[in-house]
Amino acid sequence: MKKIKTYEDLLQEEQRLLSQLKASELLIRDDIAGVKEGLKPIGKVMKTISKFTTRDKTGAFANFGLDFSVDLLVRRILLAKAGWLTKIVIPYVVKNYSSHFISEQQKAKLMQKISNILSKLRPKPDTAHTAESAR
Repeated sequence: MKKIKTYEDLLQEEQRLLSQLKASELLIRDDIAGVKEGLKPIGKVMKTISKFTTRDKTGAFANFGLDFSVDLLVRRILLAKAGWLTKIVIPYVVKNYSSHFISEQQKAKLMQKISNILSKLRPKPDTAHTAESAR
C-alpha cells in the first residue's frame, strides 16, 4: 500500500482493492466448487444408504407383489437355514432397496400386468349363455 496524497491516489487505491476483492471472491468460489466436487461421493453413499433404509412410495399392488416375492425368494428359499435375526433384517433391506428400482413407467407396466392376471383369475360370465337368456 502506497501513501495516498491526492484524490486520484485514493481512486487508484480503491480500484486496486476492488480488483483484489474480486480475485478473492473468485478464489473462494473455486474453493467451494472443489469442496462440493469432493463431497459428491459422500452424497452418493448417503443416497444409497437411504435407499436401504427407506421405502419408495409405490402402489399397494406393487408393494404387495414386492413383499410377497421377497418373502418367498429371500426369506423362505435363500435364507431357509439362517437365524431369525438374518431372516428379519435381510428381507427388510431387500424390500426397501428393490422398491426404488421401480420407475413410473415400470409401475404402470407392473400394474397393467397385475390387472391382466387378476382379470384372468376372475370368473367371466358365460357370454353365450347371457346372449341366449337376453332373447
